[in-house]
Formats: sequence, C-alpha cells, structure tokens
Amino acid sequence: MTKCSNCKNPISNNFCGYCGQAAELKRINGRYILHELNHVLHFEKGILFTIKSLLINPGQSVRTFIFENRNKLVKPVIFIVITSLIYTIISHWFHVEEDRTPAEKSILSDIGVILEWLQHHYGYANLIMGVFITLWLKLFFRKHNYNFYEVLILLCFVMGIGMLLLAVSAFIEGVSGFHQLAWLTQGLSVIYSAWAIGEFYNKSKFTTYLKALGAYLLGMLSYWILIIVLCITVIIIKH
Repeated sequence: MTKCSNCKNPISNNFCGYCGQAAELKRINGRYILHELNHVLHFEKGILFTIKSLLINPGQSVRTFIFENRNKLVKPVIFIVITSLIYTIISHWFHVEEDRTPAEKSILSDIGVILEWLQHHYGYANLIMGVFITLWLKLFFRKHNYNFYEVLILLCFVMGIGMLLLAVSAFIEGVSGFHQLAWLTQGLSVIYSAWAIGEFYNKSKFTTYLKALGAYLLGMLSYWILIIVLCITVIIIKH
C-alpha cells in the first residue's frame, strides 16, 4: 500500500479513494497533449454541437444549459475565450487588423495603447463588455427571474458565436483582400446577438428583440465610454 502523492492518504488500488489521484502518473507524451486539448476544447461533448445549437436555437439551448443539463455544451467562459483566440490567431496570421484604411488607422492610433492591449486580449475584452451588456439586460428585462450570472452566461455563448463570425470574416478578408467585409460581419454579429437574446427571454414578442438590441448596443456604448475615459486618464497622467 502506497500513499497518494496529492492528499497523502493510503492507496490500495489504481486511484486514490479520497481525491481521485492516480496511484502512478503516466509519462507526458503526445497522447497526453491531445487529451488535454480535447478536454479544454470540450470536443468529447461537442463543440460543433454547441455551435450548431447556438446558431439554430440559442434561447432554448442556453436555458437548457442553465436549468437542466450542463454537459452537452462547451463551458461558456471557455467557449468565449477559445473563440476569441481563434479570431486572434486568424486575424494575426493574415495581418487583417494591420491592413486597415488610413482613416481606421488614425482612429486606432488616437484611442491609444489601451485599445492595442484589448486587440491582443479579445477574450478578456469580451468578458468585460459582456458585463456591461448584462447590466443593461437586467434593467430592460427586470421582470424576468434570471440573475446576473445566468445572463452573463448567455452573453458568453452569444458573443462567442459573434467571435466565430468575425473569425470567418477575417479568413475571407485575408484570402480575398476585401477589406469592407469586417464591417458587414460586425453588423451581422449584432443582429445575431439581438435575435439570440430575444430567443432566450421571449421569442414570441417582437418587442423583446428590440429591447435585446437596445440593451446590446447600450452595453457596447458603455464599454467604449469606459475605454475612452481610461485612455484620456492615461494621457492626462502621462502629461
């Protein structure tokens, strides 16, 4: 009988009965790396199924995740981080964000280093923006009995799909050189988000989608106001 290397309790078989640690750890090899990637990306439970569900029936899919079954969909925070990473890799690979028009470059340079940081950390930026959108959704749909964190989970899924749309757009833009596609995709992403949020709250009322769109846009506006205030503050401090 040996002791568990994790909790120091005695082990009488292949796994510790107290913490689940294996009695003997296997050597790290290629199979281990693939298993870890598989676990992070949640392929064994269907990242493609998650994307399909969120594109076809987002409202019901997220409600099922929150209240009934959390094993079929990719974990929401991991989903938005991974999709943001996919967009970042594709945009950097094709130098999409570097190949902007002079007007766009001027806007980016005026906003400053904070925006540059956000462009390299879309996962964090999306989570921060999601918090603002969640606050507006809580205000607009205060009669619904969803708490702050449940609405934030909704935003993680919805904004994750938005990042995938932008990733596809960046790939097409990088291959074709058509630089206006990003603006069209951003518009499509907003429309999808308003539709998905409306489906989540009450898909039978048209006003639900209008309120969802308003909350989403106001959340984005609040987020960018914060960024601008931070940029101005940094400039004042530096000078």
